[in-house]
Amino acid sequence: MFESTLRSLDERIMAFLDSPWNVVLAALGLFALVLLYAWAPYVRLVVKSMRRNPLRTLLTGSATFLLVMVITMIWSVLWLLDLVTAERSRDFKAIVTERWQIPSQMPFSYERILEDGGATRRGDVKPQNVMSWQFYGGTLDPKKSRENLVFFFALDPAKVLTMMDEFRDLNEDEHLEMQKMVRAVQEDKRRIVLGRDCLKRINKRVGERISLFSINYQGIDLDDCEIIGTLPEGRLTLFGLMHRDRLNNALDAYERKNGSPHPLAKKSLNLVWLQIPDTETYGKLAEQIANSPSFADPAVKVETASSGISSFLDAYRDMLWGVRWLLVPAILATLSMVIATAISISVRERRIEMAVLKVLGFGPTRILFMVLAEAAFIGLVSGALSAGGAYLYINKAMGGLRLPIAFFPPFRIPLEALWWGPTLGILTALVGSIFPAWSARSVRVSQVFSKLA
Repeated sequence: MFESTLRSLDERIMAFLDSPWNVVLAALGLFALVLLYAWAPYVRLVVKSMRRNPLRTLLTGSATFLLVMVITMIWSVLWLLDLVTAERSRDFKAIVTERWQIPSQMPFSYERILEDGGATRRGDVKPQNVMSWQFYGGTLDPKKSRENLVFFFALDPAKVLTMMDEFRDLNEDEHLEMQKMVRAVQEDKRRIVLGRDCLKRINKRVGERISLFSINYQGIDLDDCEIIGTLPEGRLTLFGLMHRDRLNNALDAYERKNGSPHPLAKKSLNLVWLQIPDTETYGKLAEQIANSPSFADPAVKVETASSGISSFLDAYRDMLWGVRWLLVPAILATLSMVIATAISISVRERRIEMAVLKVLGFGPTRILFMVLAEAAFIGLVSGALSAGGAYLYINKAMGGLRLPIAFFPPFRIPLEALWWGPTLGILTALVGSIFPAWSARSVRVSQVFSKLA
């Protein structure tokens, strides 16, 4: 029993240390505890100093709290954008789209050819897995109001769990629920799955049936669609999934009814995902597809998933650059100035106290570190509260930051933000308090007491 407990504890420790950020946090926490123990008398002096003027301390902390929260929200958006546009070296995906047109519109027959990666000769490479996407947009009323719009990915349900990164990190319960919904959609093509935010927007619940009036496939309306579940939290909370056969069968029915194919019947395939083991295979596969005569009309292009997402963000490039390199530094500079002003006022009011401390044997360096410690403590507490508050309120109460950036759903505050806040608070506090602390260090006992005399 004791040995199993030790093994379990050892496994948990190793799992915790697998993340470099956890190691950094643990080291910083241990270092902070050592400093608190070693400098306990000075810590008491710092706390008493802050309690002398609680209003100034509160105002400084509040300013730090608000500005750190703003930076946390900005960094959360940039962090996710950087994450989804980062290239992988192994086990990544490529996107095949039409070369010369946006939105991409290709014949559905391309998917079958792409399963072989355009291979025509011995030694040609093939993708590990393939999944196609067809986009279907519909509303819940014939007037096609924007408030009732639902955007679907029409796909093969069997590929959802193996090909979509959104469902890669599900916990056991969520994975079992997704498997159950996948089987249900495969059994009955009228069944659909919607994101949580999408359900709230159209005011529907699981178990209800809806009819869809298409906005991109004119005349292809889908009735008696049964909502059987909701998608897990992630990037698809605003969208829905349907069986691709539901759309393709409706296109076939349109041709039988009208005697001619639908105008988009040969353009219903929007993009194809190819799973690739490594970058070397990707290069060969991209060349095969580009040179294949099967993709001559219309021509296609192959790019990595991160490159494809980056192309969607081109319209926001200048704005994101300004936010990253102009707005965030400006906020950090403002925060440092606020702290510098507050600490400077505090130092001027306490010149007599500084002189008394020097008489009692406190050296200039100790006084400098006491002033820096006061600012750092305010920054640490305010930054930690700000990051924790943002994580809980924005993720739990608001459901994320709703920003109109490309196809992204509400942006959530990542767990990493819990160390961004304290770190930002401490660093900006130290930068802002350097000059006031140096001023306190330079206080001359003779000048202070000569004025009192």
